[in-house]
Amino acid sequence: MQHSSFLEHYRQIIQTPSISAFDEKIDMSNRAIIDLLASWLADFGFSINIQTVPGTNNKFNMLAQIGSGEGGLLLCGHSDTVPFDEGRWQSDPFSLTQRDGKIYGLGTCDMKGFFAFILEALKEVDLKKLNKPLYILASADEETSMAGARFFADQQLIKPDMAIIGEPTELIPIYKHKGHIAQSLNIEGKAGHSSDPAKGVNAIEIMYRAIGQLMALQETLKQKYHDDAFSVPHVTMNLGHIHGGDGENRICGQCLLNFDLRAVPELSDEEALAMIDAALAPVRKQFPNRLSLDLMYPTAPAFACKDEQNIIALAEKLTGKTAKSANYATEAPFINLLGCDTLVLGPGSIDQAHQPDEFMHLDYVEPTVNLLQKFIHQVCINK
Repeated sequence: MQHSSFLEHYRQIIQTPSISAFDEKIDMSNRAIIDLLASWLADFGFSINIQTVPGTNNKFNMLAQIGSGEGGLLLCGHSDTVPFDEGRWQSDPFSLTQRDGKIYGLGTCDMKGFFAFILEALKEVDLKKLNKPLYILASADEETSMAGARFFADQQLIKPDMAIIGEPTELIPIYKHKGHIAQSLNIEGKAGHSSDPAKGVNAIEIMYRAIGQLMALQETLKQKYHDDAFSVPHVTMNLGHIHGGDGENRICGQCLLNFDLRAVPELSDEEALAMIDAALAPVRKQFPNRLSLDLMYPTAPAFACKDEQNIIALAEKLTGKTAKSANYATEAPFINLLGCDTLVLGPGSIDQAHQPDEFMHLDYVEPTVNLLQKFIHQVCINK
């Protein structure tokens, strides 16, 4: 297979920065990469729909469609990247660098580069023979709030039969993954001199009670929700960061705890949040108006493929690999809301994601392009 056009697409994708970050100083609009992808897909005859994603810093989704009718196939990817570690890269993160059979650059693996694979696959597909529509989605802000996928799911613009999200899975079909909820618990006490504890309210002591309730909930969740498809088969809760007080001779006036929960698909975000609230209710009652609990960012639900169209069997047949679960979060639960069979399936390894000298091995080009072509033929052309 000739790689010249493939590498040129890749080069332009990587040199078009689209960093997503909660820090407004380094957060970027993704409009340039969206326009680039739209122009290439328009050349293939796709109709293009670019939409502003509400509540974001000038971010956009792009939906490209070719063919008509019901059902069809959706190929998805996010257009943004994480920030990069300054000084830790051996080459420019925004210049595609090739060495030792690999291509390096920010987004090569996670996951802007997936669009170059799609474009390469389209070159050998007779798009005039489509019996069902083929859709390409480039979403915004996956690396932060997943606002693009959330907005796209809310709109319900399309209802494909199947969807493939091209995150790096080493071409192993991922049919379920855990969710992620991160919360911040703040305790407001009353500071004072440690020599007279009765004149203050010690926030650390209240937090001690709150943590006891959370630890009891952790054990309940572990016993109640179990899924052997995961390497860690139960719901996990991690108390990740705590800070309180300013001196050993002062009553602690404030204490903060950040913690996260990773749920299996059986436990919804709404149920998990309600269980956390219920666990803390006795402490709230004992210490009125002293506890506040806030989401650190929007929840990412757990995901399980509907498999109503037998996408798992098809993916296993086409890849020769058994479908697995994953512990990381993706846009899959939102794409699932379109009512389609959804899989996470793409080239590269998650081990390279969010790392200095991120890369994609060129050995993935031919098998990934062939796989995408087979999916398009199977879902959109073969009756």
